[in-house]
Amino acid sequence: MSKIRIGIAGYGNLGRGVESAISQNEDMELVGVFTRRSPENVQLLSNNVLVHKMDAITDFADKIDVLILCGGSKNDLPEQGPALAAHFNTVDSFDTHAKIPGYFETVDAAAKPNGKTAIISVGWDPGLFSINRLFGEAVLAEGATYTFWGKGLSQGHSDAVRRIEGVKGAVQYTIPAPDAVGRVRSGEVPELSTREKHTRECYVVLEDGADAKEVEQAIVTMPDYFSEYDTAVHFITEAELKQNHAAMPHGGFVIRSGKTGEGNAQVMEYSLNLGSNPEFTSSVLVAYARAAYRLNKDGQTGAKTVFDIAPGLLSPKSAAQLRKELL
Repeated sequence: MSKIRIGIAGYGNLGRGVESAISQNEDMELVGVFTRRSPENVQLLSNNVLVHKMDAITDFADKIDVLILCGGSKNDLPEQGPALAAHFNTVDSFDTHAKIPGYFETVDAAAKPNGKTAIISVGWDPGLFSINRLFGEAVLAEGATYTFWGKGLSQGHSDAVRRIEGVKGAVQYTIPAPDAVGRVRSGEVPELSTREKHTRECYVVLEDGADAKEVEQAIVTMPDYFSEYDTAVHFITEAELKQNHAAMPHGGFVIRSGKTGEGNAQVMEYSLNLGSNPEFTSSVLVAYARAAYRLNKDGQTGAKTVFDIAPGLLSPKSAAQLRKELL
């Protein structure tokens, strides 16, 4: 049986994770990595896969079954998503929730006329958490849905802290508030403010001569990032940062709390506890690459989201196997 030929566009943490995940799926093979860096400076996990310049990517349109886009949502994917969906079947992890509807339209307009299939916003949120929010609302019509993130390292918030004057290095963790989680799990349907749902914890290495109090004040009052949360700031050494905070764990849970019949409390919960956020997200992308390949073979083109994909399309197993082994 021929393997699904996968290409990777972008080779940061996510791209490396995709390469690793492909090696765990026997029905796939990595045929090329594309980067804006100098290819000779990119070291892959595999020695038998070539790295190419991003500018040459369309030359490989007939050699790649699915291209997995591993660029960032802020600057890369808004441009790359539509441009590449005109030439390849694609899967991406666009995660700016408020902009997903508009992004969907631009990718669909590029993919559909060219007979390509593009699955957007794949990962765990948006992605798997989105599906479980849908399940909760569909099954428990009377109730409320709560999404908690963490405990996990937020790359965006960590970057915001690092940009403060006087900060040499930093990481930030998002932590669900135990009281809020407990109330929801008990069957309550509380109205929770932003501050009540999560806290934030920062570990900061100061530049020589920087004022710790000034840095702390700049963090806790930062709008859109920390001002709406209870935030703790811990000052540590550079050695402690490298030793204790180099990994990128994350996770969280989606809870639907509702009532059925004569007021019987019902709670649905889906949770993740991730040792590596980018590696897990990469594994989700690879599973959906299989679905993109199958959908395109079936003539289903244009942009898709996780809501449009039957779960069986993610598995390398046949429908008969799934019925026998998992149903």
